[in-house]
Amino acid sequence: MTKKNDLNFESAIKQLEQTIVDIETGNIDLELALSKYKDGVTLVKFCQEKLQDIEQKIKILDQDSNQLKDFVGQ
Repeated sequence: MTKKNDLNFESAIKQLEQTIVDIETGNIDLELALSKYKDGVTLVKFCQEKLQDIEQKIKILDQDSNQLKDFVGQ
């Protein structure tokens, strides 16, 4: 797995997709599958944190006051 400092969201998603493929094929031994699973959990957490950071940075222009206000998710 790439170091966290070298990761961006897109590369983390690609690594996560590859990890899923590797585990689902079943052509790896149990220890390697467990290691890849742990890496996958780390990647998921990284992606969730990135999405939360971005969500907080999104601003919506309020048409009435011409002010930027925080994005409020669903």
